[in-house]
Amino acid sequence: MLLHTPLLYYSNSMKKIKILSVGGSIVAPEKPDVAFIKSFHEAVTEYLAEDNRYQLVCIIGGGSPARQYQKAYREITAGKGNADQQDWIGIMATRLNAELLKGIFGNYCREPVVTDPTSITSFKGRILIAAGWKPGFSTDNDSVLLAENLGAATVINLSNIAHVYSADPKKDPSAVPLELLTWTEMRKLVGDTWIPGRNVPFDPVATRKAAELGLTVITAEGRDIPNLKKILRGQDFRGTTIRPEQP
Repeated sequence: MLLHTPLLYYSNSMKKIKILSVGGSIVAPEKPDVAFIKSFHEAVTEYLAEDNRYQLVCIIGGGSPARQYQKAYREITAGKGNADQQDWIGIMATRLNAELLKGIFGNYCREPVVTDPTSITSFKGRILIAAGWKPGFSTDNDSVLLAENLGAATVINLSNIAHVYSADPKKDPSAVPLELLTWTEMRKLVGDTWIPGRNVPFDPVATRKAAELGLTVITAEGRDIPNLKKILRGQDFRGTTIRPEQP
């Protein structure tokens, strides 16, 4: 079923900002997904060519490299390793993926990859690429902090799932896709504790922060490029919208 999108941005200086959190699971599910990255590049540059009022911020996840290296660390240390070190391993994978995307976007991206989401309030060029920040913070949380600093009202969260589900569909066959959630309902689903490498639709720390800021988060299947185009253009789309409680 299609949903009507909310506003996707607030004004930021002369241009308007849209935040895209691009999951590592679609950028590098096992290795860099060349076909997807090409399609994503074409969709984004086509959109930017339509109207020069917009800038995009793309924060990139770690994907399979992050999970594989974190798993190796846990196995080698027999589960006695340092949690912060495990986080740093995942963060470095996000930075590798981000540098790949920055290079592909070329002249559209005029700034270095951002690794501290609290350090930037504006940027040059049409696209800004961001990566993981520091232990205790996933790229979900970084996307929320970028939205806060850049004045964006909505984060578009692209992953390998089309919707948020009522439960983990891999574990619960009765789980159903949800089209609309409040932040209170989302917090009940994901909990309040961040665990490195945990697979949730939106991480608990980011969920709590987004709720405090009153942001809207759209979760959608990132590989569905036609659907992504609809989201960017404010058209009806397939996915889940998470928003503040209505008065």
